[in-house]
Amino acid sequence: MDRNAVREQYEAYPYPERDPEAEKERLLSTWPEQLAQINHYCFRGRRDFRSGFRVLIAGGGTGDATIYLAEQLRDTDAQLVYLDWSGASLAIAQRRAQIRKLANIRFVHGSLLELPALGLGRFDYISCTGVLHHLDDPEMGLESLLSVLDTDGALNILVYGRYGRAAVYQLQDLMKIINGDGADMRQKLERAKAVLASLPPTNAWTRHRLNRDPGSMQEAEIYDLFLHAQDRAYTVPELYEWFGTRAGLHLQFSRLNIGRIGYQPQGYIRAPALLEIVSRLPPAEQAAVAELVAGDMDLHSFFATRSADAAASLEELDNVPFFYGGFELNRGPELAAWMEKNPGRVAELKDARSGLVGWVVPGKYTRELLRQLDGERSLREVFGGARASEPALAGVTDAELLNDFRAVYEVFNAVDGMLLRHRSVPKFPTTAELTQLAYRWQQLPQDMPRTRPS
Repeated sequence: MDRNAVREQYEAYPYPERDPEAEKERLLSTWPEQLAQINHYCFRGRRDFRSGFRVLIAGGGTGDATIYLAEQLRDTDAQLVYLDWSGASLAIAQRRAQIRKLANIRFVHGSLLELPALGLGRFDYISCTGVLHHLDDPEMGLESLLSVLDTDGALNILVYGRYGRAAVYQLQDLMKIINGDGADMRQKLERAKAVLASLPPTNAWTRHRLNRDPGSMQEAEIYDLFLHAQDRAYTVPELYEWFGTRAGLHLQFSRLNIGRIGYQPQGYIRAPALLEIVSRLPPAEQAAVAELVAGDMDLHSFFATRSADAAASLEELDNVPFFYGGFELNRGPELAAWMEKNPGRVAELKDARSGLVGWVVPGKYTRELLRQLDGERSLREVFGGARASEPALAGVTDAELLNDFRAVYEVFNAVDGMLLRHRSVPKFPTTAELTQLAYRWQQLPQDMPRTRPS
């Protein structure tokens, strides 16, 4: 593969296409970069990010992850380093940051393969989404990232999924044949548009989740999908073997905008007999089953840590359970009120983002525990409050209450609708709340310090 061809592509067609002026009107959120999720899955719920947090966005593109993280960390002393080898992409990301008056980003023009020699220091969190699968040597890319990851740090990785991109690769093969006459970039793009407009309904791309009117697709998106000079994809077992077995990391998959349930067979399989079989499999094999059954996973997103217990645990009673989007009925007192009006009924909850349905089967103490959930009280305090408000619970142990609550937690946490943070960590704003808060920058002085390239 000609590395210059990849560089040339992103100089000509920075991806994804972004208009920096749009920062004046909206804040784009990115699924894996929400601090509440990072804290829960990577730092045992104990990281508040207010002091000494260092972030690397490796292959930052036009800046989506960088801007979203920097906005969340605006009022801290966190340091963010954006790294990309496309000068055109860097310029767009930098302008977006300047418009938002974000002064916590350092922009570096370079390749992640150069990380060991760049002298950027070590990082607590590295976001590398959509990059490794475009490298000539992805394993060298991972080694480069690990060389600057702090001992207790975490990676967020996104790579292509093989089965879900089968239709993409079919069209890539077609375009290689059509462009075999040495067409230039512009000619390739126009030919790809013509092909997309000519596809019969029998072509698999016409049923792909990304398919739409070619006239509404960004040119950078078309080039990135069908004309990329270097593109590979992975299955779940391949990722476990690469990151887990060979690199010694522990993986926590989360399907974009869906959550952990995207990698759980029960998210797709309804037959009890089949579920009984797959539920006995190790987690990695269950995730492989989910990928094969779903069939449409064109992206794989996961956190990777050196520690096996990086995620926050229900067993830590000083952790605070809090609702974080997900199912439509996602407030403890509201759900408790529904249960009171519908005694003995199973609560059927729908996730508006994915269409997935979850079922909460009320336990003996569920209703009273839900009444105590306010996003501020720890599990210990929730249990104490339940006992104080309901005399019948006076002799019930923490273990019994936790066992009852666990069933509710698992349903919500499967779609990232309930997370945990330690009681010493302040509340995280939701994406909706952050969007409202984000425009404080418009009232900031015009002479605020600007971000700077390196």
